[in-house]
Amino acid sequence: MAFADHLPINESLGVFVSVAGLDWLADGHAEPVKALAVSIVAGVLILAARKWLRRAPKD
Repeated sequence: MAFADHLPINESLGVFVSVAGLDWLADGHAEPVKALAVSIVAGVLILAARKWLRRAPKD
């Protein structure tokens, strides 16, 4: 399997849309840089959690 098969693209895109939409509803304008930063961090955390859970010993 390729590395790209395990990237959390859908989850990161969902976080981006959610943060941008929340900013737009709360302030009247979206901040795409802030939403992009949050979605990248969320994607990295999801990827790390998936790798950790895959390596965790199973009882």
